[in-house]
Amino acid sequence: MKKFIAWLALCSLISTAGATETKLEKIQVDTSMAAVERGIDNLMGNCHNCHTLKYVKYHDLLHFGISKSKVDAWRGDQPLDAPMTGLLPDTAAMQSFGKIPPDLSLMANAREGGPSYVYAYLLGYYTTAEGLPGNHIFPETKMPDALGISSATDEAQRAEIKSKARDIVSFLTWAADPHKAERHRLGYYVIGYLLVLTLMMYFVKKKIWSRLE
Repeated sequence: MKKFIAWLALCSLISTAGATETKLEKIQVDTSMAAVERGIDNLMGNCHNCHTLKYVKYHDLLHFGISKSKVDAWRGDQPLDAPMTGLLPDTAAMQSFGKIPPDLSLMANAREGGPSYVYAYLLGYYTTAEGLPGNHIFPETKMPDALGISSATDEAQRAEIKSKARDIVSFLTWAADPHKAERHRLGYYVIGYLLVLTLMMYFVKKKIWSRLE
């Protein structure tokens, strides 16, 4: 038993020693219509070739307010109720990366740190001394530097890339729960209905008890 406990302790130390902790910049996510629309524009241009959003359908974009001309251009001959599938076939993805790129539908909620993690990951790319791409947040990543932050030296260019990353995070935050606003609106209606019903029941109760008295 003592040997087993010692082995567990050793594994824990090795795991802790091998882990690299990077402090994430806490960002405020802009969920406005303009930010989300800029985000999907950037995502479709930089990420959608490889990544899918299987829990987001094209008609969700229309309901949110994205123009039909944009949605039609993105979906091609797919129906409006089709999920936003990536353009890269799985076989080609396996040949290029050795794995299928993850679905992005829930990515803003899937990692500890949420949107801040996604933002840091997109901006975490750098070029190693050997001239190879690396990522401070997720060193094992196979994804290339989609936004080009590792090769950007001009401060204005880096600021533009950071703005794109924020907008992509805005869209992915919306995509992780595209019906959140509808639920909130419905919740207000339900609360209002319950308040009115409670008030009516109170007056009914008062009237009934007044007769008994």
